Amino acid sequence: MRLFNTETGQKEELVPVEPGKVKMYACGPTVYDYIHVGNARPVIVFDVLRRYMEFRGYDVTFVQNFTDVDDKIIDRANREGVPCEEITERFIKEYFTDAQGLGVQPATFHPRATEHIGGMLEAIQTLIDKGCAYAVGGDVWFRTAAFKDYGKLSGQNLEDLQAGARVDVNSVKENPMDFALWKSAKPGEPSWPSPWGEGRPGWHIECTVMVNHYLGKTIDIHAGGQDLTFPHHENEIAQSEALNDCKFANFWLHNGFLSIDNKKMSKSLGNFFTVRDAANAYGYDAIRMFMLMSHYRNPLNYSGEILVQAKAGLERLYTAVENLEFLLKNGCRGELCSPAEQEFLNGLSVYKDRFIEVMDDDFNTADGIAVIFELVREINAATAGASDPSKPFVEGCLAAIRELTDVLGLLYAQADGEADLDTKVETLIEARQQARANKNWAEADRIRDELKDMGIILEDTPQGVKWKRG
Repeated sequence: MRLFNTETGQKEELVPVEPGKVKMYACGPTVYDYIHVGNARPVIVFDVLRRYMEFRGYDVTFVQNFTDVDDKIIDRANREGVPCEEITERFIKEYFTDAQGLGVQPATFHPRATEHIGGMLEAIQTLIDKGCAYAVGGDVWFRTAAFKDYGKLSGQNLEDLQAGARVDVNSVKENPMDFALWKSAKPGEPSWPSPWGEGRPGWHIECTVMVNHYLGKTIDIHAGGQDLTFPHHENEIAQSEALNDCKFANFWLHNGFLSIDNKKMSKSLGNFFTVRDAANAYGYDAIRMFMLMSHYRNPLNYSGEILVQAKAGLERLYTAVENLEFLLKNGCRGELCSPAEQEFLNGLSVYKDRFIEVMDDDFNTADGIAVIFELVREINAATAGASDPSKPFVEGCLAAIRELTDVLGLLYAQADGEADLDTKVETLIEARQQARANKNWAEADRIRDELKDMGIILEDTPQGVKWKRG
């Protein structure tokens, strides 16, 4: 398995620090609002990476944090006149609602920054003791000049960064590129006691301490959006490697920007759509499909038209699965595969092999989805022309589709949330059939209309009534 490492600018073979185990950290949201569709891209992408590594046999420990102390949180709390904890609790809950809707599995650990203040104080003191940080007037700054490799992730040296930095004439920093490890308390802000006075942690030190706590000093993969490469991830490397005297992360993975009209989607620009709003319009699973139809490192442009295309693609997959499930219930002749059926099933392994080949190459989900559609086309052709197929044959076809779609986390709405709908639809269809048998055409039509209002389309076939989502 090869992954593109931002630090080296090339694809490299994944060789975990501990054989068979992968330690992975992805920067999570700052919880002051609903996540927008741009925020959802790394959440979905790195959920798929975690799923795929588990599919390939790795034992993955995955940590995704919540930044629950930040200027934006404080600003919102002040505007609403409520404690910061009320804001963070509200939007952590809303995050999990959206994440579940998007089919994202919970991380192994979801730490909050405020749970690790003690560890941050210890780390900051160690950096001061090592001469890598200094305290001024209640603030503590990381001394970038003390870390000779500063800039190695973004590919810039410290001199160039300094030349381009804006210098505040009133700054107490030794160097304009020095960054805050601890910020002194200001009125109306949450704060904690420290050796340097009341204050709160800087953004970057939070991730270092949570990584070290849950995963150790050196991890396999650190992931996040492209916008975090500099300064956040650059600063994480500097403080972490200065703190522990060892490599922080062997792989740095970054997903490309999501844009609208070729401008990065962001709350600050005001050109964003929340996941909640997009899901109400197109469905959570369509958002997931949309994200995976492009390679994770490529820029992605958001539009309603593309989401409609993603939804249509999903419907093709849902329909294929529903047709196979219908055959299992109504159209299978026996328990033994014919030689031709068994030969067909054996031949489906080529699609799994191709899926693994493209996903092993920097987990190319776009090509992985293309392989799945090819698999579905072949199965559709085989089952459409089959006369009374055997149960093991249909089950084998269904399993081949499910195995690969499960890796990408597709078709989960049917698997996880549709059982009640299936039962209701089947009950209504049975009632309609009974009404027709009784020549109660008005009632049969009423039930058909009710099903139509639910988005269900009926098709009368020689094998019985089939249904699908409209």
